[in-house]
Amino acid sequence: MDPIINEQRRLMIESVRNLAQSKFRERGLRYFDGTFPWENIKELADLGVLGMSVPEEYGGLGLPVFDTALILEEIAKVCYVTAMAVLGEAGVQTRVISTYAPREIRERILPKVCTGECILAVCMTEPHAGTDVANYRTNTVVKGDRLVLNGTKTLISRAAEAGMFVVFTRVDGKPGREGIGCVLVEPDTPGFAVTGTYHTMGGENLHEVQFNDCELPLENLVIREDGFRKLLTAFNTQRCLNPSISLGLAEGAFDEAVKYVKERSIFDKPISDYQGVRWKLADMYREIEGARGLLYKACLSASPFPDPFLSAVAKITCNETAIKVTSEAIQVHGGYGFTDEYLVSRLFRGARYGTLGGGATETLKDLIAKKIINEGDSPDGILSLAMV
Repeated sequence: MDPIINEQRRLMIESVRNLAQSKFRERGLRYFDGTFPWENIKELADLGVLGMSVPEEYGGLGLPVFDTALILEEIAKVCYVTAMAVLGEAGVQTRVISTYAPREIRERILPKVCTGECILAVCMTEPHAGTDVANYRTNTVVKGDRLVLNGTKTLISRAAEAGMFVVFTRVDGKPGREGIGCVLVEPDTPGFAVTGTYHTMGGENLHEVQFNDCELPLENLVIREDGFRKLLTAFNTQRCLNPSISLGLAEGAFDEAVKYVKERSIFDKPISDYQGVRWKLADMYREIEGARGLLYKACLSASPFPDPFLSAVAKITCNETAIKVTSEAIQVHGGYGFTDEYLVSRLFRGARYGTLGGGATETLKDLIAKKIINEGDSPDGILSLAMV
């Protein structure tokens, strides 16, 4: 992968890494109670990377998926909460606005994303439907030049801080996948309310939001037709950025484990001298490097969105690697690893989210299996197809 990490990318990674290691690491515990990491967001904005997914014409960097994943990876090594906050500025919601919103909205919102003044939230999950998008009940009715939105969304990140909500909704009650569209809602809209808060084991807060006869201008209906396909296409990007956080969590935990085994002694010798511990490190490293190769390959397939098959494989692998590696890092630390004060404990809790968000593991395994069954008898074989 070295030829892919050119000098420009290397300098960018080093800048983010230095900031994360020198500032974000020591602040990690203060955000574990659900406090939003505004200080870290501000410093990333000052560094210029918060608008990494925003097109250059709106003040952003317009970076490819691969570069965005590299940045999130570095942040996640030391603070899951901050990585998730940044994902909100780099993920599907930013791409929906920059691709489908009217120019007036793009010009008003996207520069504020770059400066950290406008936090974005995407609203997909409903109390009765997560992956089952076709059964959404949230509905937008078109009435002349106005929209009326009603419904409930739950487990929403950044809802208490967001300046714009990207809401996937049914349009005019049209059933099934064909009826899915997307509207933009600002938090001061009459009828909008944050109605519940859930503190997660990873440290961040998730929320329930309600839309009660929210009246919106027609231009806020940014996706009216073919919304399900557009959602899935954009979501392939999320399936590279979610695992980039998982990869960073695993790397951060591995780094902590290596440092600890060199410093900690038992029976008058470092625990790194014990074969059982060394084998743990070898397995952790092997898992991380395998996951990294798959993720980078998926990211580099983006044109402009990543290949869905490669993204699914990479996501599952990185998510599960993070759970295994962070768990082993706690084991290496012994009882200290079970305390909040040690970074590995917080990284482990954050790692558990990966398989749940951005497409559940079981759903993605089904997607992978269907492609294998349908195309596995190709003359070139399914592995050759994956190389395309």
